Amino acid sequence: MMTSVDTDLIRVLADPLRLKIVNLLAHETLCTTHLVEETGAKQTNLSNHLRVLREAGVVETEPCGRFTYYRLRPDVIEALAGAFAELATTARATAAADRKRSCP
Repeated sequence: MMTSVDTDLIRVLADPLRLKIVNLLAHETLCTTHLVEETGAKQTNLSNHLRVLREAGVVETEPCGRFTYYRLRPDVIEALAGAFAELATTARATAAADRKRSCP
């Protein structure tokens, strides 16, 4: 069953720019400068999205001199994927049993 944490995470990842950031970070650890170059977003806008991702626990930071690098937390993505897998399993069982609630 999806929890409120799962639904909050879905909302965080529903934004197209944040999803693009997550996809980029799945391939390598990047700093804000790299992410600006890759996404074409303005630095302030990108920083706001990175803050949302960090507060949601999707990414973690690594200071390196005057730069901050961002890394994806795969465990968070795996947990969300697991919640969706459970939903799919339940839906398959429901369809196989032809379960439906009768109308009043």
